[in-house]
Amino acid sequence: MSLIERYLRREFVSTFAAVVIILLLVSMGALFADLVQEIARGRVPAALLLSQLGLRTIRWLPLVLPLALFVGLLLSIGRLYADSEMAVLFSVGVGPKALWRPISQLLWPVFIFIACCSLWWGPWASYKAKEMIDTANRSFLIAGLEAGRFVELPGRAGILYVGELATDGTKFGKMFGLTERDGRFDVITAKSGDLALEGDTQRILRLEDGYRVEGSYDKIDYRMMHFEKNEIRVPDREQEQKSAVEIRTSMSLFKDKNPLAQAELHWRFAMPLFTLVLAILSLPLARSEPRQAHYGRLILAFLSYLVGMNLMLIGAKYIGSSAIPSWAGLWWLHLPMFGIALWMYSRDGKLAAPSKRSAA
Repeated sequence: MSLIERYLRREFVSTFAAVVIILLLVSMGALFADLVQEIARGRVPAALLLSQLGLRTIRWLPLVLPLALFVGLLLSIGRLYADSEMAVLFSVGVGPKALWRPISQLLWPVFIFIACCSLWWGPWASYKAKEMIDTANRSFLIAGLEAGRFVELPGRAGILYVGELATDGTKFGKMFGLTERDGRFDVITAKSGDLALEGDTQRILRLEDGYRVEGSYDKIDYRMMHFEKNEIRVPDREQEQKSAVEIRTSMSLFKDKNPLAQAELHWRFAMPLFTLVLAILSLPLARSEPRQAHYGRLILAFLSYLVGMNLMLIGAKYIGSSAIPSWAGLWWLHLPMFGIALWMYSRDGKLAAPSKRSAA
């Protein structure tokens, strides 16, 4: 490897790493804000904040890394042109196409990593995140309830107290609960009970040997009853609308001919292929003359990214609704994008043919 190639590779890698850090910080900030809202609504236990943030970040990596690679290459190659370093490279016989070798040394590891995240690690992370939430909602311990301490229910729906709690967090003893609604209160005590999950989202308290008192703060209107067994719905856990195909393995989607499964499968293949297109486009789109503003090409580059992403999203949606046959997938989009990128790359650095008027 020549000294020039090592210099270019170091330039590309350092710029890419800086852009990745910035985009990850922005993405994780957005994910953190969403998780805090879900915790406040009772959809995610607070104890799972960090684990859910890490798992969801893995799911976002196939979206973040292609943009980071594209922006990193645009900035680093654009700087070479702006600082007249490309002119020096041209003088020693290193043209624009010679940049592809150091670019590929960065591209292929990133491409493989994105493919692994999109096809394997991302679905695993989605499945693991859902599994942890389902397990947590069956356990008082992870939900934040401790023996001998009053705990406020999510959404300020009331308070809950248990005197004894099993080690697995699913069974309890000596329970006291208070809920309020529309000026009325509801007090429930039970000698023992457990927490169950009905369906995917609904939590049920199954109580044994207790009392229930209902009344109003404004007037003397009380009712008390004794029960041997009772079931109470734990309020305020909102249903999470997560598509089942997102947590399935890519191999199971490949065998499933359902349009939604095929749409998810083609989307997982789309991001690695889109990464290749963006890497090829970065060379011609970053080209500019020294001391010439290159904002126009940068705007064109970002428009290319946005158009490509939106077309892939629309295409995946149409596959899921059977408007586009699954065998066609997103190849009707990938192949033209590859063709345009290769055409622009082949013309990069070529001098325009002189016109007949100037020749005369």
